[in-house]
Amino acid sequence: MLNLTPGQRRFLRAQAHSLSPVVLIGDAGLTAGVMKEIEHSLTSHELLKIKVASGDREQREIMLGKICAALEAAPAQHIGKTLVIYKPAKKPRLILPED
Repeated sequence: MLNLTPGQRRFLRAQAHSLSPVVLIGDAGLTAGVMKEIEHSLTSHELLKIKVASGDREQREIMLGKICAALEAAPAQHIGKTLVIYKPAKKPRLILPED
């Protein structure tokens, strides 16, 4: 899992503000198909907003951890039922601040 500084997370949250959720995790939870779609979308977008149908905050935290660990990504934000994750592309389009 990538580690981000508070300044980098703040930058990514600002970038994600205007994004629409690309992936929806439904009642079936974090299935193999959903993980594959998240991986594909991260490769295309670098910064990804995910909507989770589950009402349990703890369950969403666990999902966020599993996603980031499996895909070597970094959690940028978890607010309500929305998760924001980041994984730099081979040729990054987003330049993270050093701080």
